[in-house]
Amino acid sequence: MSAAAPRTNAGPPDGADPARARRRRRKATWLIAAAVVVVGAGAGVAVSDPFSSGASSHPGASDDPGRMSLYAVARQDLSSQTEVPATLGYAGSYSVVNQAQGTVTSLPAVGQVVSQGQVLYQVSGAPVVLLYGSTPAYREQSEGITGGDVAALNADLVALGYATSAEIPSGTADFTYGTKVAVEKLQGELGETENGTVSLGQAVFEPTAVRVTSVSATLGAPVQAGQPVLQGTTTMRQVSIALDAAQQSEVVVGDRVAITLPNNQTAPGTVSSVGTVAIAPEPGSSDTSPTITVLVDPADPAATGTWDQAPVNVTITTGSVRNVLVVPVDALLAEAGAGYAVEVEGANGGRHLVTVTLGLFDDADGLVQVSGSGLAAGERTVVPNL
Repeated sequence: MSAAAPRTNAGPPDGADPARARRRRRKATWLIAAAVVVVGAGAGVAVSDPFSSGASSHPGASDDPGRMSLYAVARQDLSSQTEVPATLGYAGSYSVVNQAQGTVTSLPAVGQVVSQGQVLYQVSGAPVVLLYGSTPAYREQSEGITGGDVAALNADLVALGYATSAEIPSGTADFTYGTKVAVEKLQGELGETENGTVSLGQAVFEPTAVRVTSVSATLGAPVQAGQPVLQGTTTMRQVSIALDAAQQSEVVVGDRVAITLPNNQTAPGTVSSVGTVAIAPEPGSSDTSPTITVLVDPADPAATGTWDQAPVNVTITTGSVRNVLVVPVDALLAEAGAGYAVEVEGANGGRHLVTVTLGLFDDADGLVQVSGSGLAAGERTVVPNL
């Protein structure tokens, strides 16, 4: 169990969030219901007593030693954890749009990573180079123009070593003589005519390196301006969770997670994004609840291997408390009216109910934080064998 500090002041268990507790209780309803018999308005709860040698001390109880076991109340640190299915892959999604016209003469392979300054594909034998920038190529770039696309080109030329920061100062958005000279060097490296002008279609601007996931253009086929030629992602590893929208408030950016990989090894990560827009289930899907997208960044991307779109499980730690009393969720008995209790075995072998206040739930291990007058570590509570 984790001993990290809770997200909010943990306080005593009776300060737990009632709404959150209700959400957690619903997950254990079938477990609790199997051990509960309400004997009337204002009455207590009757459970089976497999340890009694005579008549049952609880009305309506049966003597079946196979249905109950005892659990010692523990005092320990507890983390609130939720395990959910997820998908491991790469962050971002790009559609590379061609701006040249001619015949496709070279295409990258699926899975290939193309970086800044490298040739992404070719049209009629002319290379189309990948440059980094957030503004798509939309015009010819030549001496005298200015704009965000030129600022990106200038940054690329300096990063690739075709100009120095003295020749093209950082943030320069003008196509200067220094830019022209640097473009000529890049064109020479690519085997192109060194005219110092970047023609529309000679370069593609994307935010970062492109990892090719599919190719939509056909080698040897004609291609037009505005036609997508391939799709890709970034090289950043990321886990995506389609989380039940009802659990949105239980997860926040910064929550620690453990990612269980396809080889059953685990890798740590952190929640980097929690969606705010609910997504309705696909028509005909077996899922009935809307979901939100939660993104997780692995702490050690290399430890997640190279799986793409692989199913994984993510255990999210949403809070923690220290040195508290803990019992299995299965031990909870619903009291008539409201609230919960646990059945405790006394020193003489008799049984009595202790009303408890619920705190943190650990869904992953099936434990819950409890407090109640007269309840102490080491006492034995009844747990149904379901």
